[in-house]
Amino acid sequence: MLPLAAWPASERAGIVGVLTDIDDTLTTEGAVTPDALQALAALRAAGLHVIPITGRPVGWSEPFVAQWPVDAIVAENGAVALVHESDGKALRKLYVQDAGTRATNFARMQDVGRRIEREVPGARLSQDSAGRETDIAIDHSEFTRLPADGIERVLQLMRSEGMNATVSSIHVNGWYGEHHKLYGARWIVRQLLERDLDAELERWVYIGDSTNDVLMFEHFRHSVGVANIRRFEQQLTHKPRYVTPGERGAGFAQVAAAILSAR
Repeated sequence: MLPLAAWPASERAGIVGVLTDIDDTLTTEGAVTPDALQALAALRAAGLHVIPITGRPVGWSEPFVAQWPVDAIVAENGAVALVHESDGKALRKLYVQDAGTRATNFARMQDVGRRIEREVPGARLSQDSAGRETDIAIDHSEFTRLPADGIERVLQLMRSEGMNATVSSIHVNGWYGEHHKLYGARWIVRQLLERDLDAELERWVYIGDSTNDVLMFEHFRHSVGVANIRRFEQQLTHKPRYVTPGERGAGFAQVAAAILSAR
């Protein structure tokens, strides 16, 4: 990982959009700090697209997409997006899966969640589970501390049930379907902006902080980890190209400043 200062100004100057994780990337201790919020506003004011992509539930995301200066939020690891209606006031949900598939998968996932809570000591569904529609999440670091072997057992159980599973900085997420953060990024850019993300990868940056961002780090040449990603460095199969000096929201603000200073 190169220091953020090594990112050439000529490359930063061409950026048209920012895709970013939320927890421990935009947020600090669970809240968006003023510097991160100001950075979001500055990016939008400069005409850049800003789309957070998170493992958090769609219900949890609703107040944020309503308040933050962002184009949309893609929640539940690429399965559902919240976008603004044309009036700029109401919100609309877009789904990758149809209603029947979602209902079938939801019932299956609740069974898996109950099995995990029975079989993995200390494992508990995340406190934001009521807002989830297309995945389940097991808390490992937000309100509950689950040891490494417990996290690994949760992953194994999810995968044994045919689920996709990833680990964020706070949760173990599991779901049925082919979607993931990269799928969600491609999908929302096409749905919302009528653009082909893969055709203009050199013009987008991804910012993240944990192992569930690896696919994005691998795919995006302009990938940045906020400094707290170093706690996962040995577990990353693909590292971000750059790393910020600051952690969490402060690191995000540094990336925004680097982009804007080159325009």
